[in-house]
Amino acid sequence: MKASLPPATERLHLTIAYDGRTFAGWQSQANQNAVQDHIEAALVKILDRPARVHGAGRTDAGVHALAQAAHVDVPAKRFPTATWRVALNANLPSGIRIIACRRVSGEFHARFSAKGKVYRYRIWNTEILHPLEVGRAWHVPQRLDLENLITYAAFFCGEHDFASFAANRGTPPETTVRKLQKIQVRRHGALVTLEVTGDGFLYRMVRMITGSLVQVALGRKDSDWLKELLRVPGKEKTHHTAPAEGLYLVRVLY
Repeated sequence: MKASLPPATERLHLTIAYDGRTFAGWQSQANQNAVQDHIEAALVKILDRPARVHGAGRTDAGVHALAQAAHVDVPAKRFPTATWRVALNANLPSGIRIIACRRVSGEFHARFSAKGKVYRYRIWNTEILHPLEVGRAWHVPQRLDLENLITYAAFFCGEHDFASFAANRGTPPETTVRKLQKIQVRRHGALVTLEVTGDGFLYRMVRMITGSLVQVALGRKDSDWLKELLRVPGKEKTHHTAPAEGLYLVRVLY
């Protein structure tokens, strides 16, 4: 059965970028300082009534987004999409911006229509953290072995049970099996990046994978430890979680 919108209503697909340093994550919070809260507050100013925003996924406090996806239902033909973008940005804090806005059918759902996501993790890998990278990258002053990072990142590609790389968040997921299409590791000067593409991610999964890979790349853990976490999922969880500030949601795949 196809989803349908109420009469005189249209659905907008929003592409959103935000600096996670000053917000309490994506999902609405009691203190009303989540990204979702600010977008919904902007909609109230424009529409003079509440409108619920549905995101493609939740990001934690401190995590950034280059292209988070969301949808919202609004009165039909109120504005052209370009005007919606301008109006929303005029009512949002400077750390949140609507990058794109387009009309979609009532069948589109930001979360349930998604086929996957791409995340990037940034590590500043030199003795001194550049002041412009504070809150935007994980500072690891000890030199990382890039070849080891590339080799061990390949362990995670394909379909695995990632129970050892998932933090608890209330109701457990139906399954902890996920498929990662690729993990690309690059170095450009002091900056090391890991870009992870997958069909879905568990809570803090990218940060726990990154934290574990860094332990091995620094020689503090061996590759057998990493393999065992994948081979016997959930028996032991990694306790090495990379900090939130280095993580970016790059895009949502549809």
